[in-house]
Amino acid sequence: MASVSDPRPADQEFIRFAIETGVLKFGSFVTKAGRESPYFFNAGLFDHGGTLGSLAEFYAKTFLAAEFDGRISADSLFGPAYKGITLASATAVALARAGRDIGFSYNRKEAKDHGEGGVVVGKKLEGRVLIIDDVISAGTSVRESVEIIRAHGAIPAGVLIALDRMERGGTAAAPTDRSAVQEVRDLYGIPVIAIATLTDVLQFLETSDNRELTQHRAAVADYRRKWGI
Repeated sequence: MASVSDPRPADQEFIRFAIETGVLKFGSFVTKAGRESPYFFNAGLFDHGGTLGSLAEFYAKTFLAAEFDGRISADSLFGPAYKGITLASATAVALARAGRDIGFSYNRKEAKDHGEGGVVVGKKLEGRVLIIDDVISAGTSVRESVEIIRAHGAIPAGVLIALDRMERGGTAAAPTDRSAVQEVRDLYGIPVIAIATLTDVLQFLETSDNRELTQHRAAVADYRRKWGI
């Protein structure tokens, strides 16, 4: 993979990586919103050191590209429990290897009443703090993260996620007119940056010479026409 210090986008390379690791799958799946989706992204399957390290490089490269062109500015990273803990710490390691040493912290689900106490572990929350997560579904973890960051006197700098599904929020029976990502942007006034989007997934399927993959192109395109933003 290209150096994380390279400011060029990594979306197509990331889609290939997600498919090869089985994190991005095609078929028939039911989402939390009750929609039948032709694809499924499960970041929990980045469950080995090698794949986690590669994933962190994608996060780091996307962070550096966004910082390079002025879309974000952050002094530290924050990983919401539980998936965000691993993502933020691994991304901090990848950034340090690229010459951008940055602090990170994360929250506990329950406050610790001994030792250092509190709900936040790691670097003190101060300055501009970037939230690292896998996807934004209902926006619950982002809301909790923003509240924690602000409660400590710091500023939420934005959210960095792996995949933006670019689909309407709500449920299958009662969809909203905005995506979960758009709702976060509008509600908190912060940028949301994704390593890749549903547009990138479709582009990958359109240019792939793998028939097993291209056979899902029409279903994914239909899903976007029905639920997409």
